[in-house]
Amino acid sequence: MKIVVIGGTGLIGSKVVAKIRQAGHEVIAASPATGINTITGEGLDEALAGTDVVIDLANSPSFEDKAVLEFFQTAGRNLMAAEVKAGVKHHLALSIVGVDLMQESGYMRAKNVQEELIRQSGVPYTIIRSTQFFEFIGGIAQQATDGNVVHISDLQFQPIAAEDVATFVAEAALSAPVNGIQEIAGPGRFTMPELVTRYLEATNDPRQVEANQNLQYYGARISYAALVPAGQAKLGAIDVEHWMSSQLAKA
Repeated sequence: MKIVVIGGTGLIGSKVVAKIRQAGHEVIAASPATGINTITGEGLDEALAGTDVVIDLANSPSFEDKAVLEFFQTAGRNLMAAEVKAGVKHHLALSIVGVDLMQESGYMRAKNVQEELIRQSGVPYTIIRSTQFFEFIGGIAQQATDGNVVHISDLQFQPIAAEDVATFVAEAALSAPVNGIQEIAGPGRFTMPELVTRYLEATNDPRQVEANQNLQYYGARISYAALVPAGQAKLGAIDVEHWMSSQLAKA
């Protein structure tokens, strides 16, 4: 098959491209740097000619409410139109577990719009909703830090390793479209303060974690279980202990 990976040079995209190539398929890692731009439309028609599967892993360069909405609307419309024109047989997009439950967040509203554009396009599709990545725990702690204290809401949390995300995405891309949503998550469920504390201790970070009941995530109010799967989800193989060990080995 010929597979185009939008955002194919990013954290997940680069891993997905490698896995699909290893399986013997033709892959194009698409990004503005490689001359394929979903916002301007540059290079889209040429890249998608003869393409069987498109995997959309692109993310907005800005997280400001208006900018992120414009990004996913524009990119989504351009990409779906080009796919219809090219006769693409399967569109796969990576989204977020609980995206429809976190609509106070401008970013989540924009991802919801992206999902709706996919559903309305007429292109057979699979939407994979993932929990947060282990790789972002440090960033979560940083945005919640005030002085030497990390203020974290007491939310349920079931993060997944980027490597497992890439495996699930590659497997779905090489399978038939489900015309619906699949959820993926890490193998262990925690509270967010618990896991952030473990991460800081493992990295010898002196900051202290202070749990609260504000139920906020990046400034938006969410429910206690919005960040974890509501029902059946495919679970990754890499647990937090193995992930932290591998990160410390790389440091």
